[in-house]
Amino acid sequence: MSILKKNLLQFKQYHFVLFLLKWIFICLLIGGLTGSASAIFLWTLEWATNYRETNSLIIWLLPIAGLIIGLSYHYLGKSVVKGNNLLLDEYHHPTKKIPFKMAPLVFLGTILTHLFGGSAGREGTAVQIGGTIADQFTTVFKLTPKERKIIIIAGISAGFSAVFGTPLAGAIFALEVMVIGRLKLDAIIPSFLAAIFANYFCDVWQISHHTHYSITKIIAVTPTTIFWSILAGILFGLVSRLFSKSTHLWSNLFVKTIKYPPLRPVIGGLILAIIVYLIGTTKYIGLGIPTIENAFNVQLNSYDFILKLLFTSFTLGAGFKGGEVTPLFYIGATLGNILVWFIPMPMPLLAGMGFVAVFAGATNTPIACTIMGIELFGIESGVFIAIACTTAYLSSGHSGIYGSQKIGSPKNKFLQGEKGLSLSEIIKHRHRNK
Repeated sequence: MSILKKNLLQFKQYHFVLFLLKWIFICLLIGGLTGSASAIFLWTLEWATNYRETNSLIIWLLPIAGLIIGLSYHYLGKSVVKGNNLLLDEYHHPTKKIPFKMAPLVFLGTILTHLFGGSAGREGTAVQIGGTIADQFTTVFKLTPKERKIIIIAGISAGFSAVFGTPLAGAIFALEVMVIGRLKLDAIIPSFLAAIFANYFCDVWQISHHTHYSITKIIAVTPTTIFWSILAGILFGLVSRLFSKSTHLWSNLFVKTIKYPPLRPVIGGLILAIIVYLIGTTKYIGLGIPTIENAFNVQLNSYDFILKLLFTSFTLGAGFKGGEVTPLFYIGATLGNILVWFIPMPMPLLAGMGFVAVFAGATNTPIACTIMGIELFGIESGVFIAIACTTAYLSSGHSGIYGSQKIGSPKNKFLQGEKGLSLSEIIKHRHRNK
């Protein structure tokens, strides 16, 4: 019997070694391709941003850019128009391989959005590129349905890691985002491998750089500072909920009022161009990196966060492409910046807490966002970041920017009836009950 057990143990170890070697190779391919594509994307995005800022009149061409994006997706990309939600749908309810055209379409759409003055992010593009590249290997390596779920997670992890330069947060984000309240630990090794490889290959190209932020002042962890951190986290969560609701609101409004999809970004682009002209500043379009950096150092306007929220939710609701995460960083950092008015904590610390906490509430990924905060700002602020992210996650309720996220563990006992539903299904259910 002891010999049999020994042989069985050796077989299991041999099986694990094969599993590890297989996924090292697959994730090396995913990381190399996604990291390289992300480097090119970041470089192109930086060029588009700089060109727009030095040629501000180009914003008047935003409706034309919207028409190109609208026509491209209407006639070429109907199967991939759901973007990040398509990745989640294919994870939960597999139907067919993600079309490769998703990657070039979202790449082009995002660059056009930023070049001509839309307010959007970049994470959505990188995640879609990573997920698309990864899923192409499903047939190449003849993966099983379970393995396909793992490779989609690896692709998401690679894209997120490369675009932000945060491999640990990228790996956890991909494991956490699929099901609210659950971590998909069966994919933990591929997720970390893909994130690390993608970040490495993105850096190897040396054609783009990641923005560095810092929290220059840390305070002691006391009952008082914990209380204020919880209060700040609640506010961050409510604002993240407002962002999610606003994006869905604008999207539904455009769908109801403009029946021909390609015209939605045209009308939306014209409205945005007029508003930017009237307010006389480009502060609230694009990524908004300079304002995010300022949020850690100087006092900003009380309305910066709400204007960025409106610009971004309107841009995405109209059908422009990009992502939500960097605008969420902007919203959170600028909100934290003004909370210093009545929360007695250092402004850089509040800005850093808001930076990741609003993101945590909108994506329902508090662990990943806590790790991201530590990667970006250092472990010294880790306790405050963790409190803000987890509190924001709870206070945002069952809402989020990814409608295909499913509820694995409801956030409180009053929401138990929504377990197993997606956020989109919850919205429809609530509307029927009104």
